[in-house]
Amino acid sequence: MSNLWKRKPLDQLLHAEVVSEEHPHSLKKTLGPGSLVALGIGAIIGAGLFVRTAAAAAYNAGPSVTLAFIVAAVGCAFAGLCYAEFASMIPIAGSAYTYSYATLGELVAWIIGWDLVLEYAIGAATVGIAWSEYLNKLLEFLPGHHTIPFEWCHSPFEKLRDASGVVIAHGMMNIPAVCIVGALTLLLIRGMKESAFVNGLIVITKVTIVILLIILGWSYIDPANHTPYIPDATTVKDAEGVTHHFGGIMGILGAAGVVFFAFIGFDAVSTAAQETVNPKKDMPIGILGSLAICTVLYILFAHVLTGIASVADFRTSGKEASVAYAILHHMPGYGWLAKLVTVAILFGFTSVILVMLMGQSRVFFSMSRDGLVPKIFSEVHPKYRTPYKANLLFFGFVGVFAGFVPGDIVGDMTSIGTLFAFVLVCIGVWVLRVRDPNAPRQFRTPLVPLVPILGIIVNAAMIFGLGWPNWMRLGIWLAIGLVIYFGYGAKHSKVHET
Repeated sequence: MSNLWKRKPLDQLLHAEVVSEEHPHSLKKTLGPGSLVALGIGAIIGAGLFVRTAAAAAYNAGPSVTLAFIVAAVGCAFAGLCYAEFASMIPIAGSAYTYSYATLGELVAWIIGWDLVLEYAIGAATVGIAWSEYLNKLLEFLPGHHTIPFEWCHSPFEKLRDASGVVIAHGMMNIPAVCIVGALTLLLIRGMKESAFVNGLIVITKVTIVILLIILGWSYIDPANHTPYIPDATTVKDAEGVTHHFGGIMGILGAAGVVFFAFIGFDAVSTAAQETVNPKKDMPIGILGSLAICTVLYILFAHVLTGIASVADFRTSGKEASVAYAILHHMPGYGWLAKLVTVAILFGFTSVILVMLMGQSRVFFSMSRDGLVPKIFSEVHPKYRTPYKANLLFFGFVGVFAGFVPGDIVGDMTSIGTLFAFVLVCIGVWVLRVRDPNAPRQFRTPLVPLVPILGIIVNAAMIFGLGWPNWMRLGIWLAIGLVIYFGYGAKHSKVHET
């Protein structure tokens, strides 16, 4: 049992993992600080902002969703400072998994690696579902106003109801969501340089649109929609009958857990460490730079969106493609902006899925090289030098969730999985400062242990705000992971051989 807590020493970790760029089994180094910041923004600005903002306003916080963004940003900032220290010390593919292996031992590393599947793989499915929603909105704008039938762009658990609440259609499979995940999987197999170039173009487009909406929408804010700014504490039920805390402190905490999804992505930068030219210098820039830029944009965007449209809008006809709905119904004369925003959002979602799929394959790449998952996950394409088999396997996994599970459920699973990972990273930095205080650190998290402790508290509070159904899902997911670890990983671990 002592092997379960065995750690990989930092010098062994770096020596074993960092191989020359020319080695046929290494990942190609092509990314600089600008690419990493763009990679982070590409992952961050997406479904969380354009979909989860309206959902959190409707069922959790009302206009005080802006405060929820601040809470989520604070939690991410504390975790981001810890990530930056780790990334500068351990410039290896694998993100929080690799960091945990060096600090907390193999069992915790397995738990966090398995937990990251919730963040990256399920996160890609969540954004794929949102991509499908906005594709339908784009089709409405085209001549003929043809849209994809409800049955083929929604999961079997979703129903379409008329104004009186009568069910008029049942979902079967979300085909557009599966198709976009498949297309981006093929792009990732082609190579990181090509993927980063496409991502950079998309980032410029969607940041421009976010700024444009903030500027043009500001004059259409209705003060009545911001009154009261923090609603009185009560409970509300969504269309599926699930009860949510609305208003008050619990409403804001719940909303923080929901919109936290909007910040997922900055840590995905750390999974590309082994493909970065100068990771010790560039990793902190990529992580903290992308987080800072997006936080400012998020607070302004949420303030404008909740001022343009009401909570009632976001609970009813404005539930899907909420940004386009708000523009079309509350900003007369800006129909062109709604169309432009819809196209930009589709591009934005595309970049998020791209980075999520990349992050997932890189985590399992590291786990495979450690023997915890089968070797197939670390097999690199002979020409493109990407983990192509891992990409294809995760397409099958992500495709199931994208095609057959509702977006709200997978979105909350993604959030709670990531929050749990953040808590463990904060603990890891604190532990390593005690165990190995003299290890080289090109970036040092300030005020340790205060910053890690605050990171643990804030992120744990958001986990609490997500409610018991999500705690249960996380528990079941981790239980499945432990079965796989003891059935396969513990028996094949390379650390146990030393």
